[in-house]
Amino acid sequence: MERITATYYIETPYEVAKAAAVLAGEQSSGTFVAVPNETEELKQRFAARVESIEHLQTVWEPAIPGARSKDGNYRRAIVKVSWSIENFGYNLPVLISTLQGNLYEITQFTGLKLMDIDFPESFVKHYAGAKFGVAGCRELTKVYERPLIGTIIKPSIGMSPEQTARIVKTLAEAGIDFVKDDELMSSAANSQFEDRLNAVMNVINANADKTGKKVMYAFNISGETDEMHDRYEKIVNAGGTCAMVSINTVGMSATKKICDQGALAIHGHRNGWGMMNRHPLLGIDFKAYQKLWRLVGVDQLHVNGIQNKFWETDDSVVNSIQSLKEPLFQHKNILPVVSSGQWGGQAFETYRRTQTVDLLYMAGGGIMAHPMGAAAGVVALQQAWKATVDGLTLDEARKLYTEFDKAAEKFGK
Repeated sequence: MERITATYYIETPYEVAKAAAVLAGEQSSGTFVAVPNETEELKQRFAARVESIEHLQTVWEPAIPGARSKDGNYRRAIVKVSWSIENFGYNLPVLISTLQGNLYEITQFTGLKLMDIDFPESFVKHYAGAKFGVAGCRELTKVYERPLIGTIIKPSIGMSPEQTARIVKTLAEAGIDFVKDDELMSSAANSQFEDRLNAVMNVINANADKTGKKVMYAFNISGETDEMHDRYEKIVNAGGTCAMVSINTVGMSATKKICDQGALAIHGHRNGWGMMNRHPLLGIDFKAYQKLWRLVGVDQLHVNGIQNKFWETDDSVVNSIQSLKEPLFQHKNILPVVSSGQWGGQAFETYRRTQTVDLLYMAGGGIMAHPMGAAAGVVALQQAWKATVDGLTLDEARKLYTEFDKAAEKFGK
């Protein structure tokens, strides 16, 4: 019978093997005490197995609260545990309850992070993955051989539909590829969803009729399930090409139901990511996280950005981008969304370290607050990416391009 294997980074005040055995028991057939019906036959079929243990360093202070060490040592290790697919079948919520459920509560651990998941081929084939992915998003936007350049409507909330549409008109005429609602904006008192949709799509459709290029706008449909489906259909009927979902708050089942519709590219926003990943010994690593959402079927997924405004290191961002470039069986690769305090200046380091243009590169303030206006902000990002792919340095690009030079004056400090 096929098995799913999870890799954990753990810290424990106990012997590592004993702690790992507790993890395997608690997350399958066992509990804190032997029970009569947990027969050997049952355990053989349904119990989790500790597949391997790689001992790492020992420390003298626990990473998070848990049982106290009797000898003052807290042992760290990489542990692999596997489960029979019979335990949960093709059911992602139950899979996550197994791989990430009560084990975070177990007192035997003073640190625990899910680092990776290995799926059997039959499991992954059960999920179709992204409908559009990198190639599909390129086709929808008619952007090839360079990153998609995008922005976020700023201010995040407070503008009327008409104000939003005016900004989108400016951006579209400047050649923007992608625009999205902020995750804080869904249907506010002065910007009801349908009103904003109609105002924005009137601008986008008119620009597409004139230029042949349709700007991809990710309308935030996050909400109750029925409401999300209603908004999805409204976007389709208005001629839109994308919907945004706050995946961590909406959840896997609701997001998958949206992805399964297949008419719109789905922009997966990971807001809330910090509480899952910020602590080095708690939560889930992006390598495991992205596999789950690729199974669900999102077409685009946030990865933060180089020299970002948040806490995440450049190494972590680069690793996230690389993980999305790795194949997941025959599924389409999805588009990494580079965002967070970006302007054209970070394009050079982003390209140097990743050597890819298969990105959605977004700047909110980096476009909206350009000293020559939002249109020049779009141009400056386009110039930055052309310069870096052409092998120019940032300083060389400043001498060549006026809009980028002005961006560097404002944002490069």
